[in-house]
Amino acid sequence: MDYLPEDNSRYKQVDYWDDRYRTEETYDWLGSFCKFQHLLENHVNKEDCILVLGCGNSSMSGDMYGAGYQSITNVDYSSVCVRALRARHRECPGMTWHEMDLQQLLFPDASFDVILEKATLDAIMVEEKSPWNLSTRTAATVHQALTEVSRCLKPGGRFVSITFASPILRKRLYAHAEYSWSVKTYSYDGGFEYYVYVMTKGEALSSEDAALEKRQTEGAESTPDTVTLPEEKTADDFLSKIDL
Repeated sequence: MDYLPEDNSRYKQVDYWDDRYRTEETYDWLGSFCKFQHLLENHVNKEDCILVLGCGNSSMSGDMYGAGYQSITNVDYSSVCVRALRARHRECPGMTWHEMDLQQLLFPDASFDVILEKATLDAIMVEEKSPWNLSTRTAATVHQALTEVSRCLKPGGRFVSITFASPILRKRLYAHAEYSWSVKTYSYDGGFEYYVYVMTKGEALSSEDAALEKRQTEGAESTPDTVTLPEEKTADDFLSKIDL
């Protein structure tokens, strides 16, 4: 079945995902867990309490559970997805599934050691014409999501974001003192270069990232009209239609 929608705006609509999850068993955006496991092992401990945002039907949570990460809470705004994954992993104690919007996480402050997202924020921004100038609505959605992530992280907790967006684009969103975290960048080969950002709650921004935030605040940051992505074909369907 072809799951590629006619318009990128469909990726932001829950009915698209509900329909897709009724027939699609699993799909891993940006590669499977084994591609970036070596990076996670340096920042995520087996005993950590982990929250996965926009879990979808990815095999990542199940693979992490099999690798010894056995306290994993998964959220997605698709009820179809949540029901299917809850049933599929019903014999995995310590792994739970909840229907929830990442803009309004229904958890107390400082609930998790690690919050992890893989391509969830990418999907939120997929309709944007320029990654340098997000629409007011999308910028507000991303900011609210990041505010919720920061709120739910324990002191010293890590927010791990896995994305195709390079530092020149994504650090503009993450490097803000109001989130009370530092930002570190790693990458892995998943067909072409993907990125892993690790934000540590309670650490200050580096001088470079603080300067980046200041330039943005003062409106001095350069905003080119286009960004060239690698030409190599990727299996991630929204990447094949994104307009950067």
